[in-house]
Amino acid sequence: MEPDHYDDFPVARVLLPKALRAPVGVIYHVARTLDDIADEGDWSPEERHTRLADFREGLNAVAEGRPARVHPMLFAKLAEMVRECRLPLAPFYDLVAAFDQDIDASRYADRFELLDFCRRSANPIGHLMLHLIHEATPENLADSDAICTALQLVTFLQDVSADWARGRIYLPLADRERFGVTEAQIAAGKVDDAWRALMAHEVALARSLMVSGAPLALRVPGRFGLELCSVVHGGLRVLEIIERGGYDVFRARPALRAPDWAVVLLRTAAMWLSRRVSVRAPSIESNNA
Repeated sequence: MEPDHYDDFPVARVLLPKALRAPVGVIYHVARTLDDIADEGDWSPEERHTRLADFREGLNAVAEGRPARVHPMLFAKLAEMVRECRLPLAPFYDLVAAFDQDIDASRYADRFELLDFCRRSANPIGHLMLHLIHEATPENLADSDAICTALQLVTFLQDVSADWARGRIYLPLADRERFGVTEAQIAAGKVDDAWRALMAHEVALARSLMVSGAPLALRVPGRFGLELCSVVHGGLRVLEIIERGGYDVFRARPALRAPDWAVVLLRTAAMWLSRRVSVRAPSIESNNA
């Protein structure tokens, strides 16, 4: 699971408003710590669950206004940020639940299971950001969910090979069965018509979600809106790279290179200056044939 999608879209760090960098740094630190507990080191699954339970207790301490027993400095910073920025704690609890799930869940039966995971693994970050800028309206939260889920799906498509090495597959079983892609094929890194059809379907879903949430970038003010434009176009550009590579994500991880960043910057500027979303998402169903 990838807690920080900015790693793939470095332009976003540059555009992030200065006033948000400190609180976003705390949010990043929380996500990074949770990721280390769930994925790093040689702890057993039971030990990882125990450490996440301790982290959840730290959130309880923040909620109750008392010192945390674990990660005291991190939770002290978090408590200060929550108090000063009036942030809800629910998104942090959702993140813990997602990492807890990711320890044991290595497969997802269908798209609904996967999207439910994204609801807790990716969407909380968007909710926290909107609360930071006091723009957490129902419409904005819904569009943020679409963007954050799309970014998580993009990461899954980029990391098929790395996830397989960790014993995980984030491509839903129902989709794999529909297009005739087996786990043995993923293990072998075999790119054939079945694989390309499956990936075209998954790319279309991610693109459709990204574009559906993109109007949020034009509603929120200032540099944060500009930053969101860059995130949207960064994600869309990665999907283009996957398509241009014939959906072969095994030989090399699809990622933004310097020329791609230039494209993202140009598209970001065009979107921001025109104040309209000019990217249309192809029909998902058209990719199912």
